Amino acid sequence: MQYDAFIERVEERTGLDHEDADLLVKSVLSTLGEGLYRTERKRVGSQLPKLLEEALYAEQPPENTRRDVDQYPLEEFYHRVQARSDVRRSRTEEYVGAVMEVLQEAISEGVLASAVETLPADYQELLPKHTT
Repeated sequence: MQYDAFIERVEERTGLDHEDADLLVKSVLSTLGEGLYRTERKRVGSQLPKLLEEALYAEQPPENTRRDVDQYPLEEFYHRVQARSDVRRSRTEEYVGAVMEVLQEAISEGVLASAVETLPADYQELLPKHTT
């Protein structure tokens, strides 16, 4: 999926304008990247356009082992996204959900779920719910 198409899909799901949707997407990806070890970041990022891949690494300090990765509860994830994207707290979870849905559409099946499995258990809430 191309960068502009990714942002446009987030705009459609959230009602945000292009600039705010772009900031939201980068905020979600950079916050997600904080909790992922380099191998998971690489798997997810390699399937994204360069600007979005770079966002996964934006807030990530270098780590040597999986224990060095900064993992925190999901509520803190939402707080960091809200602070970075300047969206209302009442809309943060909805907006994060929209970004995660588009992310799931943009990458190969199972890659996102595999990455989220390495995070604390409450992060399973981030995975898009598919109805069949």
